[in-house]
Amino acid sequence: MSGKIKVMLVDDSAVVRQVLAALLGKDGGIEVIASAPDPIFAMDKMNVQWPDVIVLDVEMPRMDGITFLKKIMSIRPTPVVICSTLTEKGAATSMQAMAAGAIAIVTKPKAGLRNFLELDEGDIVQAVKAAAASNMRHVKAMTMAPFNPTQKLTIDQAMPSSDGAQTSLSAMSVTTDKLVAIGTSTGGTQALELVLTQLSRTVPGIVIVQHMPEKFTAAFADRLNSICQIEVLEAKNGDRVIPGRALVAPGGRHMQVKRSGAQYHVEVIDAPPVNRHRPSVDVLFRSVAKCAGRNVLGIIMTGMGDDGALGMREMHDAGAETIAQDEKTCVVYGMPKEAVKLGAVDKITPLTNIAGLIEAYGRKHG
Repeated sequence: MSGKIKVMLVDDSAVVRQVLAALLGKDGGIEVIASAPDPIFAMDKMNVQWPDVIVLDVEMPRMDGITFLKKIMSIRPTPVVICSTLTEKGAATSMQAMAAGAIAIVTKPKAGLRNFLELDEGDIVQAVKAAAASNMRHVKAMTMAPFNPTQKLTIDQAMPSSDGAQTSLSAMSVTTDKLVAIGTSTGGTQALELVLTQLSRTVPGIVIVQHMPEKFTAAFADRLNSICQIEVLEAKNGDRVIPGRALVAPGGRHMQVKRSGAQYHVEVIDAPPVNRHRPSVDVLFRSVAKCAGRNVLGIIMTGMGDDGALGMREMHDAGAETIAQDEKTCVVYGMPKEAVKLGAVDKITPLTNIAGLIEAYGRKHG
């Protein structure tokens, strides 16, 4: 794509369209070519000029955003940024949109919209630029892939863990010395779904940073938990990192891993953004390098920017095994590229190989 990024805004609020158009228009690399109050009007305008990126609301009259998104993906896959309210309902609906192929989420509150968007204008611009740089052929392939979720644990297959969650008996027999740390951003929701749904309950404990706004990580973790064999939770302070469990850093807060004896647990903390992100992959990776050293598998996947690259180098220098998703299968080859440039990566591999490498790592001794 050359020249300015051509953007269409689809939102039933005239104020949202006006504010977004003004904010995006400030950036010399972005041009808002059209706006529409609902998908029906949007389709008429798209037949005249197709945008590079669509900023889309999810709750609108005549046709909802999810239906419209699926229609776009079936006809002409186009990068879509979801503009959604910061509510539990909005988060759950937005997760459906991400599963259907949306690239990123921008939040909007119910009140104080203009001030909120002006404060967060950098996030909106970055989301649009990340979407414009995305590999939509890969997004389409992931969202249209056949999927067969495995049944969740039943009560006779499980026992309560020390912090009240359920963990399989077979998983409890595996050492807790190893862990897996994953960092990802743009395109990561679909990539994580593809990886985590392939994992067995005996894999080492997993800690994840996926760049995502507050409230949305809970809905994301709930969705993954419903379709994975492993347990997937939004992390809470003090949660243990145990085999068969993945902890997702909550939006708006950093997550670190700490060690007590042979056990790992997470600390969820309020602190300023790092690399413009909260949670930050670097914060997680650096903590893992410090507390786990060579007993960790570090994985950096699709995402814009360089968050996680320095932290991965610290893990690599501490003796950890490190993996980067390859350029061909990334939606945006930014974060992995920066880690590779720093010499922090032992292996570069397609997305489809990552689950197998996690399983193999879990089976290794010593």
